[in-house]
Amino acid sequence: MMPSPSKCVQELLLIFAFSLASCRATDALYHDYCVIGAGPAGLQMAYFLQHAGRDYVVFERSHAPGSFFALYPRHRKLISVNKRYTGKSNSEFNLRHDWNSLLSHNRRLLFRHYSKDFFPDADAMVRYLGDFASMLDLQVRYNTSITRVMLEKDIKAWNGHFFILTDQNAQFYKCSVLLVATGTWVPNKVNFPGSEYVEGYESVSIDPEDFVGQSVLILGRGNSAFETAENILGVTNFVHMVGRSRVRLSWATHYVGDLRAINNGLLDTYQLKSLDGLLEGDLEDLVLVKDKKGKLHITLRFYLENSNSSEAESILLPQDELDNFATRAPYDRAIGCLGWKFDFSIFNKSVGLIQGKGSKKKYPLIKPSYEAKATRGLFVLGTASHSVDFRKSAGGFIHGFRYTARVVHRLLEVRHHGVPWPSSLYPIMQLTNAIVKRVNEASGLYQMFSVLADVILLKENATEFEYLEEYPVGVLQDLEWRTGKKVQNGLFVIVMEYGKNFSGPDKDVFYYNRAVGEARHAWQSNFLHPVIYYYKRLPTEREMRLCPPDWPLPRPDAIHHIVEDFLTDWTAPNAHILPLRRFLENCLETDLRRFYAESCFLFALTRQKLPPFCQQGYMRMQGLMGNERLSRHGVEAGLLEDYTAVDSPDERETGSTQSHNPLLEDHMIPNHQLQHLISTKDEL
Repeated sequence: MMPSPSKCVQELLLIFAFSLASCRATDALYHDYCVIGAGPAGLQMAYFLQHAGRDYVVFERSHAPGSFFALYPRHRKLISVNKRYTGKSNSEFNLRHDWNSLLSHNRRLLFRHYSKDFFPDADAMVRYLGDFASMLDLQVRYNTSITRVMLEKDIKAWNGHFFILTDQNAQFYKCSVLLVATGTWVPNKVNFPGSEYVEGYESVSIDPEDFVGQSVLILGRGNSAFETAENILGVTNFVHMVGRSRVRLSWATHYVGDLRAINNGLLDTYQLKSLDGLLEGDLEDLVLVKDKKGKLHITLRFYLENSNSSEAESILLPQDELDNFATRAPYDRAIGCLGWKFDFSIFNKSVGLIQGKGSKKKYPLIKPSYEAKATRGLFVLGTASHSVDFRKSAGGFIHGFRYTARVVHRLLEVRHHGVPWPSSLYPIMQLTNAIVKRVNEASGLYQMFSVLADVILLKENATEFEYLEEYPVGVLQDLEWRTGKKVQNGLFVIVMEYGKNFSGPDKDVFYYNRAVGEARHAWQSNFLHPVIYYYKRLPTEREMRLCPPDWPLPRPDAIHHIVEDFLTDWTAPNAHILPLRRFLENCLETDLRRFYAESCFLFALTRQKLPPFCQQGYMRMQGLMGNERLSRHGVEAGLLEDYTAVDSPDERETGSTQSHNPLLEDHMIPNHQLQHLISTKDEL
């Protein structure tokens, strides 16, 4: 069968277009890294690239960064926490409660300097992002809208291909790595009979006076829907909200993207019977019918399909059969607040960027490393990368993706520039302290709970360890080649977790005895708390794939929960530190206690093997210098004998008492004398 002439013409035009694009691509402006979007995620990545001295460019379609926040949220109140006071001076700890700042070395670029409000105005975010870009001199090309992204195979390219970008002026750009930070900005729409009568959240009036005395139907169940309702509750006859699922409260799900308390006034007026209400139903089964008076009526697709006429007055309504049908009252307006989705339209099929599945279909399909499933060198940042931790952690929000952007940068540094993942090497005696410090201060672990983890690599004979911060747990099996580090003697993985059965829309998180306080019950902790996994070897890809759905990691060789704390302060000696130290000692089969010099001296005379603290301190003529305060504490704690008790009365009266306590000496026993004493002991 011969193809039609029109089809042949279309194919020829397509071939011509691709040929023209290939010719123009040879004149493309080249950069190693191209970032699309100068929102918070794009600027955050730009900062890391610039700080590392990399060749990059950021494309922004608007005249200024953060254009999304110039419009949204429509009622201008952000729901991200701006907690300016914590009682702490530690900057890393304070970032746990600062959900708006991006990471940088400039202390002036903290959001607390841009707003005093706990829930800031969106205009403050626009100003902040503008200053972040200008003060750090980030390389952003404004008024440049990328309209097309294609792939060009080339064996000389870093990843076997280049990315070819085209802007609105038909200017071509070429890059080795593409970082997509465009967010999710395309409004979701649901098509059903009568959907043309629905006003969009993106364009509906925000002046309450326009709703005076009206009855309003809102489609949606998220923060934008409740934000819209909150704005008009005081002037409407009633507001009815219809969504496909039950309301999910963020304090019950522990997911910051669910309904926040600042917007939930409609729940009060619904439950306290003040005319407003919530209903659940599939919006695709909905039908909106407008009568001659301009009023909107809800009916169902079933009634429309069984109607003999398309005239509004002749369409059967549910109340015609069921006279107490819940939504039988007519509405003056209907507003759609259905969220946003990722814009796939600019990506050519050759790029291979595809949609996620199910509830994640609004996001691109990416790996836990934030790289596209089918395309090497294409990474997704910011809100659009939320499929990795959707409804689990904070990766879709600034206080989460500022850390995942840093993860992507570190992965790229290892892959393309041979720069190993940042790490610190410590003697094994610092292990407990290192963990305690991080779980009490680290912001990345705290915000990206169950997603980012600190990894401790043990060295031979457990004498030292290497500490890696905020590595993505989803690719733990690839840790060696993704970080440039070797795993040879086991590892600890530290994550923050909520209790397994504590989060969900149907959970009562305020029930009596909801928290535990004793270390022996730590595994039953409900609130966010540190969990330490111990592996004798790196988990395999198969073990990671078969990981239980509620577990961030495969079954470890040993696991330890640090008991939850009301103040999120895990420094209690008995409840937190002692159980942790004993867990580490059991895993390492060594003694991690610290000793006074007197005890180390005694061990040297009576034991064949000294504890690590004595080996790494006392035997190297390092340790705790003695003084009266330490001596007194040691005696009171029962750790040392009270030598002053045997002093003679004459010595006490004349003040000529000499200390017999080694802690009070201003010098250590020389190493050669100690070795002589040990040899004498061995001979005996």
